Amino acid sequence: MGKQTLIWIGVFLASFQIINAQGSPDYTGGLKFKFNEDGSKYMRVISWAQVQANYNTEDTFDANGNENSRLNFNLRRARVLMFAQINKDFLILTHFGLNGLTSTTLSPTGKGDGSQLFFHGVWAQYTIGDDLTLGGGLHYFNGISRLNNQSTLNMMTMDNHRQAWATIGLSDQFARHLGFFAKGNFDRLQYRVAINDASASSLDSRTAAVNSSAVYNGRATLGSKDAGKAYAGYFDYHFLDQESNFLPYKVGTYVGSKKVFNIGAGFFLHPKGSVIDNGTIAAPNLVGEDVSIFAADAFYDAPIGEDGSAVTAYAMFQSSDYGKDYLFSAYGTGNMLYGHVGYVFKGDITKTRYQPYLSYGTHSYDAVEDNRNTFGIGVNAFMSGHNSKLTLEYQNQSFGAVDSNIISLQAMIYL
Repeated sequence: MGKQTLIWIGVFLASFQIINAQGSPDYTGGLKFKFNEDGSKYMRVISWAQVQANYNTEDTFDANGNENSRLNFNLRRARVLMFAQINKDFLILTHFGLNGLTSTTLSPTGKGDGSQLFFHGVWAQYTIGDDLTLGGGLHYFNGISRLNNQSTLNMMTMDNHRQAWATIGLSDQFARHLGFFAKGNFDRLQYRVAINDASASSLDSRTAAVNSSAVYNGRATLGSKDAGKAYAGYFDYHFLDQESNFLPYKVGTYVGSKKVFNIGAGFFLHPKGSVIDNGTIAAPNLVGEDVSIFAADAFYDAPIGEDGSAVTAYAMFQSSDYGKDYLFSAYGTGNMLYGHVGYVFKGDITKTRYQPYLSYGTHSYDAVEDNRNTFGIGVNAFMSGHNSKLTLEYQNQSFGAVDSNIISLQAMIYL
């Protein structure tokens, strides 16, 4: 190894800093490597892991009829995020990792699909002025709601409300679209809008049946000219402390470190994103149907007094139109109400603090009479804010003949 290389390594290590994060006495935003004295040229690296033990209170069976173990382990997320600026006018971000590694997705040599790292996001952005930033790539500047832009680093509940990631795997790659975005703020109003290419692949690979419900694969079925573009936007007004929109990830709970009250609204539009067949068996006639999703929400997070206690509350209404009588997996044409509330008990922020919480969602669908109802109760133990956190949660989900009850324990560390 040459002398010059050793010198550069020494400079790199000497510039190493640890910065602080939401509600943590130890960190702020990951590891920061400064490339000049004032820190305006830098690279940040954030790494996190979420590991779960999940206990199913009901008996379940595999495809061969064998009874499954009620206790299972899950590497829920293992991620690395890096972003860098050598000039305040532009930034590049790279985010990669894996999700949901279980005994059924492990592979003997680590080469199976479930074991692979992939890019969650890669984009570049340019600051045009104080109120406007433009960018493009595989990005997470989503529309619809706060939950559809949720960070996985600082959720209050153990995980995001599944139906709120409303396009995941249908028009995007794991909640990220490929396209261009604009973001910024006008005083206390923040905005993000995007135009994207809809994915040619979809989790919904069904074929539209004659005079039946819609399927969401318009891009693949009708082509990119008719069904290739999707449009999204989210706007929120900040009445109290203003949140950062430097990155797209919305905070789930600040654990009392900020005083925030926002009201927001957003949309997602995918012309001819879904397809129906209004022909006959002998003469199919595939017709595109527009996908449109709208939501309004409110978020409140604030300390109570000066003893370390705090409250977090969120409520959202979402109207989803995926096409005629659409119902597939977690998605469906209909309406959704969701909310959660949590309370941090008083205590010293340098010591472990506890946050019990409740969540509830109800979803009505045009295709069926039954509602999908979800209920959760849990508690977070913040040992160093979100940087070192344990979460215990019970969740019930009922929909038709399904009534699942899962007890989960999750350990999360991020640096």
